[in-house]
Amino acid sequence: MSSNVVQYVVVRKDLVKTLKWPTGALIAQACHACTAVVHLFYSHPATQEYLADLDRMHKVVLEAPDEESLRSLSDRLSSANIDHKLWMEQPENIPTCVAARPYNKAEVQDFFKGFKLFR
Repeated sequence: MSSNVVQYVVVRKDLVKTLKWPTGALIAQACHACTAVVHLFYSHPATQEYLADLDRMHKVVLEAPDEESLRSLSDRLSSANIDHKLWMEQPENIPTCVAARPYNKAEVQDFFKGFKLFR
């Protein structure tokens, strides 16, 4: 597997910090988004390459400060035809996470440069 194939995941930090969501609930949102985007783009060659060695998958988990920044990221990705999933918690219809399908890092890293590693 190429070490350059990576999956970017961006979660809303304000859900934990300001709205007091449990950390586990936020982790579940990221898991939902990752599962959904892999399902949606399962047959893409980069996704298959990513899944070829399950013990060496590489994810970068970043934090978005709020809903507006998460939606803005999703809009930029859509405009650039970058495959991703904006995960919406139901039934509240709250955007919680963006997960991109696995990509060669060089193709997409610039879209994620404004986000910090999730802490």
